[in-house]
Amino acid sequence: MVIKKLLITPICFLCCLDFCLAKPLVVAHRGSSYEAPENTLPAFRLAWEQGADAVEGDFLLTKDGEIVCFHDKNTKRIAERNLVVSKSTLMELRTLDVGSWKNEKYKKTKIPTIAEVFATIPKGKKIFIEVKCGPEIIPFLIQEIKKANLETDQVRLICFNTEVVKSFKEKMPGYKAYWLSGFRKKNGSWKPSVEQVMSTLQSCNADGLDSQHIIPPELSKAVIDAGYEWHAWTINDSATAQRLAKRGIESITTDRPKLIGIGFKN
Repeated sequence: MVIKKLLITPICFLCCLDFCLAKPLVVAHRGSSYEAPENTLPAFRLAWEQGADAVEGDFLLTKDGEIVCFHDKNTKRIAERNLVVSKSTLMELRTLDVGSWKNEKYKKTKIPTIAEVFATIPKGKKIFIEVKCGPEIIPFLIQEIKKANLETDQVRLICFNTEVVKSFKEKMPGYKAYWLSGFRKKNGSWKPSVEQVMSTLQSCNADGLDSQHIIPPELSKAVIDAGYEWHAWTINDSATAQRLAKRGIESITTDRPKLIGIGFKN
């Protein structure tokens, strides 16, 4: 019996070590947005060139029922004209230049549709779809997912709005969806609390939490111990990424996928 323990224990130790040091997915935030204009095809293509495991993009529904990749409710911040996405047609939005603000070499870059973003995804890679509006987008999103030539595991939904997460999971139970949440410390306590996080994840049937990386180890541990996945944003330095990996994080969202990816290879 003693010999058996001596033979098994090192193997078990190595298996546990391998699990603990498992490399999290490197998710390119709005594409490789440190170098290319956010949420554009050049940014997503660059992310794939730089070895990202996944990309994250923001998606909104247009006036004419199209889904476009754009972060803000209006185009004022990065385009030459200010249009409200939900009150504009795809054709109107396509007239905008959303690349020049980043670099002149990206002049005339257009807002892409979700179908165009899907088309950039290589085999085995993933996309985190952040819905920036309400549940009204879900029927249109399901149509686009079904039309795309992607495996179920390649598509993940993330959203701050729990109704969006719940609606998506009800209609697409085979796909993963995560609740997004910011956190803040007030009077010595983190908000939302562990109890509030657990209650929310359960009520919207989420597969996990996608949070700011600043949350304390005890909070992320509680999420993982309860059987949920933990993902975090936005991490742009290798040291922080390495620390989070040791805490069992599933993915690290970054503006600099090349930098973070190199950190995990060293």
